[in-house]
Amino acid sequence: MRQPAMPWRSPLWLLLLATMLSTTRLLALAGGMARPGCQERCGNLSIPYPFGIGPGCFRSGFEVRCDNDAGEAYLGGKGSNLWAFDIFLLQGEARVHKHLTWDCYNDTGITDFARSPMDLASYYQISHTKNKFTAIGCDTIAFIQGENANSYTSGCMSFCSSNASVDTSGQCTGMGCCQTSIPANLTYFNTTFSTRRSTSVLEFNPCSYAFVIETQQFRFDVSDLADHHFADKYSDGVPLVLNWVVGEESCDEAKKNMSSYACLSKNSECIPSVNSPGYLCNCSSGYGGNPYLEEGCQDIDECAFPEQYLCFGQCTNTIGSYSCTCPKGTRSTDASMINCVPYQDPTQTVKMVLGISISTVFLLLCIFTVVIQYQKRKLIKEKDGFFKQNGGFILLEKMRSRRVDTVRVFSKEELENATNNFDKRRELGRGGHGTVYKGIMKDNRVVAIKRSKVCNTNQKDEFVQEIIILSQINHRNVVRLLGCCLEVEVPMLVYEFIPNSTLFQLVHSEGSFISLDDRLRIALESAEALAYLHSSAFPPIIHGDVKSSNILLDDNYTAKVTDFGGSHMLAKNETQFMTMVQGTLGYLDPEYLQERQLTEKSDVYSFGVVILELITRKTAIYSEDSSERKGLASSFMMAMKENKLQDMLDKSIIGVGMEPLRVISELAKKCLSMKGDERPQMTEVVEQLKVIRRTWQENLTKHHAV
Repeated sequence: MRQPAMPWRSPLWLLLLATMLSTTRLLALAGGMARPGCQERCGNLSIPYPFGIGPGCFRSGFEVRCDNDAGEAYLGGKGSNLWAFDIFLLQGEARVHKHLTWDCYNDTGITDFARSPMDLASYYQISHTKNKFTAIGCDTIAFIQGENANSYTSGCMSFCSSNASVDTSGQCTGMGCCQTSIPANLTYFNTTFSTRRSTSVLEFNPCSYAFVIETQQFRFDVSDLADHHFADKYSDGVPLVLNWVVGEESCDEAKKNMSSYACLSKNSECIPSVNSPGYLCNCSSGYGGNPYLEEGCQDIDECAFPEQYLCFGQCTNTIGSYSCTCPKGTRSTDASMINCVPYQDPTQTVKMVLGISISTVFLLLCIFTVVIQYQKRKLIKEKDGFFKQNGGFILLEKMRSRRVDTVRVFSKEELENATNNFDKRRELGRGGHGTVYKGIMKDNRVVAIKRSKVCNTNQKDEFVQEIIILSQINHRNVVRLLGCCLEVEVPMLVYEFIPNSTLFQLVHSEGSFISLDDRLRIALESAEALAYLHSSAFPPIIHGDVKSSNILLDDNYTAKVTDFGGSHMLAKNETQFMTMVQGTLGYLDPEYLQERQLTEKSDVYSFGVVILELITRKTAIYSEDSSERKGLASSFMMAMKENKLQDMLDKSIIGVGMEPLRVISELAKKCLSMKGDERPQMTEVVEQLKVIRRTWQENLTKHHAV
């Protein structure tokens, strides 16, 4: 396996480290970084300008309030509760405390709760690279809602039925703790929970917590679930990293208004912030200090730091730099890199240099040739290793023994050439199991190439078996597998290319018209594909992630079921126990969520949500206007119970009459039953859809005849 790069060994990194160390020493010698005459510290925290305490000591937007009795500093001045314990001037970062959001329950419901939104001033943003949204608890679904340039909502789920099922690795894997990333440029967020449905976890986990925390400062522990232990441990809040900029405009724009330009030192320069829109200031090369003060950046005496600024001769400090020369009687081609040596005859020196140069060039050519050959052998060995690791030899043997000629084993180079080295512009979509690219083969055939995220090498036999089985699936409503590539760390699968995007995009695109007959046809074709997988494939296949975005549409808008990354093969009437819940929020079978047992009826439930999308044109998790987000399945079941079905349906198809819509709604209701045993088989769903569509077409024909 390739060793990770070590950037601290590069000359550029060493130079940056030297500059930072020298700047730190210069600041220490200068006696602080605050504005002259202003308070430099609050407790243990140093307050560098543009931050400051008191009038005239800070730049607008960077006031710091100091509680001298407690030794605590608060960003934002009077009334602020943003308690800071680190400010990093060069990086444009600050570390602050942030209180928790939590709900505590007993048998009757919520007994205690706390909410802690964060709303930042314009110069501050929540770091998306150093923080993560985290939730702790069993039977816990937590949401984060925020604002950057757009409104943002995300969530994570954590489920565990007992102490024994909690993940003890210290990682947030969804069993006791879950984590997800946050977007860039976030200035406001609020955290909420979906109400708990199970009381079985109250004995060992009465509370759920949600918070944004600095990733490196958090490691999950099972004891965090007990009583109010976690809230007590972080009673002052969890650590969180903020990015800050001294101005929100670009460097070019900022320089146009010198009255507000923040880089006051004449030996400073403006640098764009890498973390958020706006700019920061830095001392120019050869200078150190505080660039936000007029005399803040002072010349660095490089000769005082020989460990950072190398010189093998006589070092002389200059303004903004230094020179390194050899003593009289010695010479060097570069005294800052090469030792000074006694002066020799010029011709002899030329001959020696020429000989050394020729020898060096020859040696480099030899080394280069050896390295190239070594890399070639290493690459071939690596490919062979991956091919064997991924079960390539087993696959070839089974293909020969079973005379499988519909699947081809592609090379890594073929797929790289087909996708222009996996160019982002070739991406067709991203999912929970990987990324799909559009590929153009040498014969101009267009294919879809799925590059998975992870692969369990301990299951290579099952992976090979899955390829063999998928290669034998021959159904017009299932995307056909063309081949695979096994000489990479994570295997890639090659499918037929389907041009008309997904059912999700068709249904939820504004302005598109879809007739009821087309909706019934697409539902029937998708159901036939799932029924084929459940009843005709051997062994039966459970798709595991049925949703509208996994149903593709070809040139004739014929439905094609795809994405078998979460699928499972099992014997008839067998169930699959899952250690971690997989699938998509809004489509997940509630019985599967509670009992972790994946069955064919789990696909039936998810398909019921797809039917609802077709007749309501609402997403699986939706919101109306600015109201809170709702689950489509639960809203539909409530509407059926209250006889308000018409309020849920797509207005564009209500004109065809309510009778066919009631019939298909009843079918969806059966599919969405909370108990799997009460749901129909997919073969039954197919038959009912055929009857519904045939009846609708006959009635439509009679109507036109009249």
